[in-house]
Amino acid sequence: MDPALLQRTSEIAAEYLASLPERPVGVHASLDELRSALRVGLDDAPQPAQQVIEELVAAVEPGLVATQSPRYFGFVIGGGLDAAIAADWLTSVWDQNGGSYPVGPSAAVAEEVACEWLLDVLGLPGDSGVGLTTGCQMAHFTCLAAARHRVLADAGWDVEADGLFGAPPIRVFAGANAHTTVFSALRMLGLGSGRVEVVATDDQGRMSAAELERRLASGEGPAIVVAQVGEINTGAIDPIPAITRLAREHRAWCHVDGAFGLWAAASPTLRTLVDGIVDADSWATDAHKWLNVPYDCGIAVVRDRAAHAAAMDSFTGAMYIPRPQHDERNQAEWVPEFSRRARGFAVYAALRELGRRGVAELVERCCACARLMGDELARDPRATVLNDVVLNQVLVRFDRDGANVTDAVIDAVQREGTCWMSGTEWQGERAMRISVCNWRTTEDDIRRSARAILDQASR
Repeated sequence: MDPALLQRTSEIAAEYLASLPERPVGVHASLDELRSALRVGLDDAPQPAQQVIEELVAAVEPGLVATQSPRYFGFVIGGGLDAAIAADWLTSVWDQNGGSYPVGPSAAVAEEVACEWLLDVLGLPGDSGVGLTTGCQMAHFTCLAAARHRVLADAGWDVEADGLFGAPPIRVFAGANAHTTVFSALRMLGLGSGRVEVVATDDQGRMSAAELERRLASGEGPAIVVAQVGEINTGAIDPIPAITRLAREHRAWCHVDGAFGLWAAASPTLRTLVDGIVDADSWATDAHKWLNVPYDCGIAVVRDRAAHAAAMDSFTGAMYIPRPQHDERNQAEWVPEFSRRARGFAVYAALRELGRRGVAELVERCCACARLMGDELARDPRATVLNDVVLNQVLVRFDRDGANVTDAVIDAVQREGTCWMSGTEWQGERAMRISVCNWRTTEDDIRRSARAILDQASR
């Protein structure tokens, strides 16, 4: 490979990262402009690699959302830590297949160690099965596949061999505010999203344990309960101790959607928010959220390693692949993919860069910044903070002359460019959702962003 191309690519990347502190966060090109820039004719002849990269950069740059900006609050998206970005670059250069030990021994061992560290940092059982997926949706898929295996096996049914035709029906319980990715995973697993028994939630989005108890007692048979740690709008946390207790009493599998909220377990000061989490059966979260590794990296953790492996093992019947000779890790035993990117390198690097204390400080700092944002916005009579800011989410509505003008404020803020946040609907009203998840975000960024928001609201 041409060293000059790598050098130039490094320069482009460094320039982009250096621009983040003052770069407008939103895009400054329309859909038509981006299509015009990128939809060039495909030549018959090869093109010089450096020319391709230069032209690609010029075409896409106006349409890049600065999600790594310290003032990007649109969705729960972390920035890339320095070591994680560097490790991710090398992952592409090394190009190891992350599916099995024989095709990438170093990738397998790095992921093995990173997974051990993740269990340690999150306070989850050290002998759990762990897999690194594309994101939390496939982490849900993985965990719920293990749940499907176990609850049907306990009912005398081998779902991997015999499928779902004729299987005992599985009851699935989830809160009314469960994330859409949970329902997507259930659809892909053949459990159906429309068959979910939806449990009522309170004004913050927390599942009602009392209603869950009534629903569990109203029937029998295999059951899965999906709890939530970190409601996507409010950051609210379900009553986990009560939910896990009820699941045990009714012999149901308890899965936890902890896409971002599970990281509270890494903080000594926030850990009490997720008391009882260790009593669940499986957990899904994202490394590309609060751990701040580059996309894409979800984390699936299953207490029952046998159920996890039975649901996911891609090596069954693949006689051309060497079976483990000792206790080496084959990643395809723990995730849906066979061939895949070696995600463990970036996770390993991020955890080494931060250490336990660094992970805790990152989570705590983001939560403190979210509280500050809520306080700054609440000073203005036009702004109403709608949630209890328990984690990193702030939900706010803007009113003028008795009308909800939140969408107009969001649009104006996005166009102005100081910061970027998304709109959502909460209890029938439009609201602005502010997610603080980036290691670069400081209190100064929060105050600057709050001023920009309120300035646009005043207009």
